[in-house]
Amino acid sequence: MAVVKPFRGLRPPASIARDLASLPYDVMNSEEARIMAEGKECSLLHITRSEIDLHPDIDVHCEDVYEKSVSNFALWRERGWLVQDKESHFYIYAQTMKGRTQYGIVGCASVDDYLKDIIKKHELTRPDKEQDRMIHVRVNNANIEPVFFAYPAVKQIDEIVESITSSEQPEYDFVADDGFGHKFWVVKDRDVNRKIEKLFAEKVPFTYVADGHHRTAAAALVGKEKRDNNPNHTGKEEYNFFMAVHFPDDQLRIMDYNRTIRDLNGLTETEFLSRLDKGFVIKEKGTRIYRTRKLHTFSMYLAGNWYSLTARPGTYDDNDPIGGLDVTILTNQVLTPILDIQDLRRSKRIDFVGGIRGLGELVRRVDSGEMKVAFALYPVSMKQLITIADSGNIMPPKTTWFEPKLRSGLVIHLL
Repeated sequence: MAVVKPFRGLRPPASIARDLASLPYDVMNSEEARIMAEGKECSLLHITRSEIDLHPDIDVHCEDVYEKSVSNFALWRERGWLVQDKESHFYIYAQTMKGRTQYGIVGCASVDDYLKDIIKKHELTRPDKEQDRMIHVRVNNANIEPVFFAYPAVKQIDEIVESITSSEQPEYDFVADDGFGHKFWVVKDRDVNRKIEKLFAEKVPFTYVADGHHRTAAAALVGKEKRDNNPNHTGKEEYNFFMAVHFPDDQLRIMDYNRTIRDLNGLTETEFLSRLDKGFVIKEKGTRIYRTRKLHTFSMYLAGNWYSLTARPGTYDDNDPIGGLDVTILTNQVLTPILDIQDLRRSKRIDFVGGIRGLGELVRRVDSGEMKVAFALYPVSMKQLITIADSGNIMPPKTTWFEPKLRSGLVIHLL
């Protein structure tokens, strides 16, 4: 069963929470981070993207960048911008996007659970990205940013969350620049904290990494590293745990994650459509944006027109957790055999567009001449994600896009 425990969070005063909180480090580049931090002296980006305080041409993985992160983290604490709670707590984090709210329990997950596969993964991680975040965790001796977990919903946990959020004022309550709402409560009652910990231990067999596989791996591997280097290790040290926001699975929605391709692999548009006809029933939809409404039917934008592509029977296997995914169908029927894209992770001819940007972004990329064709997919469901994770399989690259993204900086876990 899953271990999720309260901890003594390091948090900002309410007066600066909005300016300090930031998007995760990996959803922006250095220049975007500089712009986001403008006018926000206390922004967490000075810690998670500390290169913004150094020369614009600096290597973001060099020692100076990590040293700047450490010095800024210390400075934020000296200035009182981050203050540690005196007692261990769970925290409740609510995110609102387009009128829909999801409520997560902020608590510490267990390094042992990660190593024993009680924390289930659905994506491969890249060693270079793991190493970067491992250094960040190691030098700061903290989980600065949370990871995004899901768990099978538990009625009693839902009831506790409902009781607190409906009767107590949140510590933080703000709308971020992107229009998404964020509220944050401290679970102050010791008995309630114990009850939440007990409910996870008794009712939640597994948790699932929804978003943040690299941060999760980095946090767990640093914990293991500290354990291996401590001859007096007891298992109770803070490095045995790392911070995650745990959301009930029935509150989460996965957005579409779409594909744009730079060329047609030497084919004319007519030849390309003819090749597609072997695996799909094709219907022209005109110039207005067309969004697919069901599995195994794709939206395609080519030469100013939208098309629906419905996969023909025999091109997929719904009994196979991976083979039945639309990303697999598109790869096996189009990207690899027709467009000769053999490695989705490394090919420079394909780019991925998160659903938050809308289908208008696909039109823009194609109409600009940057891309030749775009495909919009029906979103993966939480049920599919959990089925794949439970089966020990790994999803193809760029399959899931979660929104809203967690705001970093509302609480930090010290190791």
